[in-house]
Amino acid sequence: MRALTLRLTLADLVLGTLIGLVAMAPASTVRALELAEDAPEVYEVRPGDTLWSIAGRYLRDPWLWPEIWQANDDAGNPDLIYPGERLRLVHVEGRPRVVRDTAAGASGDMRVVRLSPRVRVSALEAPVPMIPVASIAPFLTQPWVAESDAIKRAPYVVGFADDRTVAAPSDDVFVRRIDTTAVSEFEILRPGDALRDPDTNRILGYEATFVANAVLERVGDPAILRVTRSEREVSIGDRVIPASLEAPLENFFPRPAPSGMRGRILSVMNGVSQIGQYDIVTLNRGAHDRLAPGHVLEVFRGGEPVRDKVRDGGVNWNWKRDGPLTGEFWLGNDYSVKGWSESPTGSSTPIPLHADIGRDRATYIRPMQRAGLLMVFRSFDRVSFALVLNADRAMSIGDRIAPPAP
Repeated sequence: MRALTLRLTLADLVLGTLIGLVAMAPASTVRALELAEDAPEVYEVRPGDTLWSIAGRYLRDPWLWPEIWQANDDAGNPDLIYPGERLRLVHVEGRPRVVRDTAAGASGDMRVVRLSPRVRVSALEAPVPMIPVASIAPFLTQPWVAESDAIKRAPYVVGFADDRTVAAPSDDVFVRRIDTTAVSEFEILRPGDALRDPDTNRILGYEATFVANAVLERVGDPAILRVTRSEREVSIGDRVIPASLEAPLENFFPRPAPSGMRGRILSVMNGVSQIGQYDIVTLNRGAHDRLAPGHVLEVFRGGEPVRDKVRDGGVNWNWKRDGPLTGEFWLGNDYSVKGWSESPTGSSTPIPLHADIGRDRATYIRPMQRAGLLMVFRSFDRVSFALVLNADRAMSIGDRIAPPAP
């Protein structure tokens, strides 16, 4: 009996050790990749594809693409996939892998893409990007969020040449005031409202809509700037700041946001009310919260109170439930005494002091549902900008964000 007890104890010890080793292993080694339901066996890369869209064809979680692509011996940089190449889904030691398909039928071992005419070869010099960078290109270098309201005290547009009311590229604008030639390139911004955290009401920054780029023609008060590029017409009152010198990011490598991250959507660009795929949104979390370009977050709708039409008697009233001599018959179960009331002054039919009885309007909390997926592409201290990569349903300002579930 003692020997049996010893064997059970050793078995428990071994089992506990194995569980501990699994718990200490990196998440990527214990989490099984889940293929998309309709993952293709062979896929030919088309112009306009992105690595994100290709990854979505193969994986339920597209940000895990490197785990099935980087294992290729000839893959190199996982970003270098070109239109015309064929990808094949295989399994190596039971794990899914996506490899370049070198079998080209009658063409032998050479890929068709290598035999294309010169006009197509030049197009193939650009690899497939991770995401549609063109969707966010105007937002990559402009300082869309000011950390303080100092932008309102920056030099501002006071007028235009030739009595114009607005300015466009190649037009001159008058600015008060610029006294030095130390900076020759400027950005023209339109100050916006303060961005407030919907949970704490704390000011996170100040919106500053990008208007145009301009170069200095002459210092003074007013100085003269010439507009070189514009996203919208320059107006009187627009602010002028030195142009940002940071290089635009040309690619992103999506990965889950830090564990435990929680936040909200603050606003959406371009004045739309419903948010969909490839829209750009502002988040109430930033670098201070460890958010960085490439971080992926899920969007959830729900959590708000909603009127319960059944419990408050709006629908499905059970008139047979109680007799007419009970309060429930007239008021339902959800009623309470709000206080005491007297007859209105001047009433022709006064009634004595009586109880003021009212219904309690019942509510329920709308369940949380996944609405989409977004990726941060630029972060400030307490605010970030993100691109909506997928939209399962329409999203709205105030929806909640969290890292993808492991």
